[in-house]
Amino acid sequence: MSPMAWLARVSIWALFALLVAWHGVLAPPQQAPWAMVAFFALPLLPALLLSLPGHRKAGFWGALAALLYFSHGVMVAWSTPELRLLGLLEAGVSALLVVAASWDGMRARFAKRTPPPAV
Repeated sequence: MSPMAWLARVSIWALFALLVAWHGVLAPPQQAPWAMVAFFALPLLPALLLSLPGHRKAGFWGALAALLYFSHGVMVAWSTPELRLLGLLEAGVSALLVVAASWDGMRARFAKRTPPPAV
């Protein structure tokens, strides 16, 4: 596992921990806080399950879900001043996850290739 794949795996679990802490403890909704935790954690579930055995597609599914969480974090940071720090943290971890999950593929895509030998 490359360092960036490891970082993507850690970011998936960090994002999950942030969501549980945010909607379960730090700023729970008035009614049914655990239902809200389940609702917000649901898009991340495939990545969480794939990251347990270290599956190589965990980063892809985590990054896909992170796009939703990034949008949510920016929206909360922009519209709710008392939750701005949590929103920015969610957006930051989501962006880190997208970059970490994409890094190895982008590095391989844009790596200098040696030209084929002349015949």
